[in-house]
Amino acid sequence: MSKKFYLTTPIYYVNSAPHLGTAYSTLVADSIRRYRAMTGYDALLVTGSDEHGQNVERAAKKVGIAPIDFAGRVADEFQTQWNKFNIDYRFIRTSSEQHRHVVQELFRRCIENGSIYKGSYTGQYCFSCELYVNDAGEGDPCPDCQRATEPVTEENYFFKLSAFQDRLLEHYAKHPEFVVPETRLNEIVSFVKGGLNDLSITRTSIKWGIPVPVEGNHVFYVWFDALTSYMSAVEGSHYWPADVHLIGKDILRFHAIYWPAFLMAGGYELPKQIMAHGWILKDNAKMSKSRGNVVRPEPLRQVVGADTMRYFLMREIPFGQDGSFSYDALVARANSDLANGLGNLASRTLTMIRQYRGGLIPQSQGIAEIAEEARQTIGGYRDQFEKYQFHRALEQLWALIGTVDRAIVQYQPWVLAKKQDDESQSKLDAILYTAAEVVRLAAALLAPVMPDASSKLWRMLGMAGEVGAARLDSLEWGQLPAGQAIGGVEAVFPRIDAAKAVERMHELDEQEVARLDALMGKTTPPAGEPAPVAEEWKAPEGVPPLAPAITFDDFIKVDLRVALVLAAERVEGADKLLKLTIDAAEKEPRTLVAGIAKSYAPEQLVGRKVVIVANLQPRKLRGIESNGMIVAASLENGPAVLAGFLEDIPVGARLK
Repeated sequence: MSKKFYLTTPIYYVNSAPHLGTAYSTLVADSIRRYRAMTGYDALLVTGSDEHGQNVERAAKKVGIAPIDFAGRVADEFQTQWNKFNIDYRFIRTSSEQHRHVVQELFRRCIENGSIYKGSYTGQYCFSCELYVNDAGEGDPCPDCQRATEPVTEENYFFKLSAFQDRLLEHYAKHPEFVVPETRLNEIVSFVKGGLNDLSITRTSIKWGIPVPVEGNHVFYVWFDALTSYMSAVEGSHYWPADVHLIGKDILRFHAIYWPAFLMAGGYELPKQIMAHGWILKDNAKMSKSRGNVVRPEPLRQVVGADTMRYFLMREIPFGQDGSFSYDALVARANSDLANGLGNLASRTLTMIRQYRGGLIPQSQGIAEIAEEARQTIGGYRDQFEKYQFHRALEQLWALIGTVDRAIVQYQPWVLAKKQDDESQSKLDAILYTAAEVVRLAAALLAPVMPDASSKLWRMLGMAGEVGAARLDSLEWGQLPAGQAIGGVEAVFPRIDAAKAVERMHELDEQEVARLDALMGKTTPPAGEPAPVAEEWKAPEGVPPLAPAITFDDFIKVDLRVALVLAAERVEGADKLLKLTIDAAEKEPRTLVAGIAKSYAPEQLVGRKVVIVANLQPRKLRGIESNGMIVAASLENGPAVLAGFLEDIPVGARLK
């Protein structure tokens, strides 16, 4: 019996439709599942829809339908999208009876083990993140999404998260592979060491949720509910525990802290690994509806194809890091790597085999040097893929493709074919076999990433069976049968007209925005008429785009202080710079250089309270060591305006 491999995507919240970020998670997970299946595992991928909570209840009410109906149509949209991308998955809905039973059983086991108690909560709550925000005042922003929190008071059942601090830290120490990449594990360890607060896991102020088996009108808090879907999806089977939970870095805390604590309390096995990937950035910022930079996957699929999308995302973005997306980069990668690279190699090789060898694979061992490079590539590709370094695996394979391209130029098979001597014909067999065998190896290795294109290459070579049934753990050089008849030659990766493709993707995206807005109840198109096209929000002229999002831990590293300007003078030879002497309630005044001379005369600044970045490393400007940076605001090419205060504030006060 083959070993099992069970991995999951996030259970996607139905308050938003599929976008490029959710597609990235799911396509990467599908590639991992396919790879494991091709190395002999009984591999299962689970994805699904998180359907409960205040947001869904509010959205359904706004549209005028029941929450279950609203959730159902968004869940259907996710499944439709994944089907179009030919993803093999099992789908779990948190509104299902199967899931409800498992959530209630987890609660029962936790309460029997003394990990849950009854209490009440008064404080701030983020309805966007479904998160209680401790130590926040009314209207304070959520530390995760920065939206305003709202006050709530209600009776709750609490999970004793604080009691699991040591057990969690012990587990991280014993299993450093539990959270990857390592930087994410370090974040989690640091957070847990800072202390954990008990967690409210029920609500009484909403009705749309799984009932808690206790007196009163309690429903489960969305994270206790949603995380349990990873178990409920495989209840009664051999798949649990999960081998990998693949998630975005913004929900890491819930998966790496809450989820294992729930499982420990319930007496269940923990997942083996939580793998956090970065964000896909558009216009150098995280995609979000408020910025108007969200990219929908369906227009990309229609124009360049699902496999090209998959290849671009896995080649372009180092897994675990943030990565940028642009339409131009997508088309450029498709043309350079696929049309001009692998696609051209396959078509020219098989055309020459048909022309010079009657469509039969020649008898040869191939070129020894390339055969050895291919053996190293097979091992390196598998090693990098299993480390989730997909971009490095693909780089190695394309290096081999480049080697073969250069060999074809060197051997000149079109010249060898005209010569009838044995040496020339032997060389012709060697280069044709070598090129065809590299195409076969590429088809097999790429099958997890590009399943449709790999199947076409496989059939063009005349290979029997499906490429997905090939075993990557027994893939070797020389397995292309001599004398085998090749199939029909086709352009697997047609070259894309960049200007037309980008224009078409933008057109389709506008249509997709309108369709999804109607799906989510944001617009209601008249009967028989297409949904209106939503205008893309644009920032006022001169306003730069937001920088990529940072974590709260990143923010608190910046020490902003109130300081008093004691003296100011112009810097000789610099029309923009002023030299300031600043009192920041330290032992001695500090000197800093600020580029505000065109906005303020030196005499305007003396005696003024300003904001400085106090812990910036010193640097020299015009020979003057500047110890800090003054905070000012400006639009592009506009005047700088210093940050200030309406009320009196003591020197040395820290901004939070």
